Amino acid sequence: MKEIEISIVIPVYNSSQIVEELHQLIANSLSNDIAYELILVNDGSADDSWQKITAVAHQNNVVTGINLRKNCGQDNAILAGLRIARGNYVVIMDDDLQHNPSDILKLYNEIKKGFDVCYGNFVELKQNKIKNIGSNFNGKMAEYLVAKPKGIYLSPFKIINKSTVEEIAKFAGPYPYIDGIILTITHNLAQTNIEHQSRHSGESNYTFSKSVSVFMKLFTGFSVVPLRLATVTGIIATLVGFCLLLKYLYDYFIAKNFIEGWTTEVVLIILFGGLILTTLGIIGEYIGRMYLTLNNKPQYTISEIVRSNTDAK
Repeated sequence: MKEIEISIVIPVYNSSQIVEELHQLIANSLSNDIAYELILVNDGSADDSWQKITAVAHQNNVVTGINLRKNCGQDNAILAGLRIARGNYVVIMDDDLQHNPSDILKLYNEIKKGFDVCYGNFVELKQNKIKNIGSNFNGKMAEYLVAKPKGIYLSPFKIINKSTVEEIAKFAGPYPYIDGIILTITHNLAQTNIEHQSRHSGESNYTFSKSVSVFMKLFTGFSVVPLRLATVTGIIATLVGFCLLLKYLYDYFIAKNFIEGWTTEVVLIILFGGLILTTLGIIGEYIGRMYLTLNNKPQYTISEIVRSNTDAK
């Protein structure tokens, strides 16, 4: 069997109209001299995406289809694909053709310069403004939480070398975030400018809740910074409370200047009560994720894998 140089992992969700064209564009974009495989992961689509994936896989010896039993989320679906990828390099891209398959070789040539991961840096993002805001916010938070190098755009279109993929595949938590895992493994990153395409058809599957979900994975899944912030906030609140206590004792016993009523007490209760609840919420999020991890909450479950019986191209 010819060694596979590039594996392409694509999570598919309600994209039955795109599957065949996506495969064809990838085939047209890669040189005949490069052995590749295409792994399409159906993430619990409500349409007939799995039927289309099955048909393409049976007709083409480079295509493998993975069918998840339920919708598990994009990163979980990607992880399922990474674990069966056989290539020396693995490309991750979306299923909506906003990532141009012709840029795969551009990423490939860049990562071969010795990088672990190469991201596609979109010169102009052709997506809704809310998604842009969410991406920029999560990218900025990654700089503080997991020390993301400044200037690197955490693009969903990227290529990863085999050794890094093997490390990513070891992640055992129920809430994987691929870029978060990458940043805990390596900072040997690169990026290359590529064009962001207009959406092929249909509406984006992106929602504000998905952006929040990504943020929470990053916020509590790959860093203890939030816990440290909660600790520092608690210490500051304690010091402020102690200083206020001294002031009020002075006003009451020495200056004989105190305000009748409950205003001060209510303000303090609201302030410190809010801080306590916020801190408990952060701790609770960590404990909840630990609980699900210890109880082996599955990242995904596979119902079926289809591939041609012939060797990859």
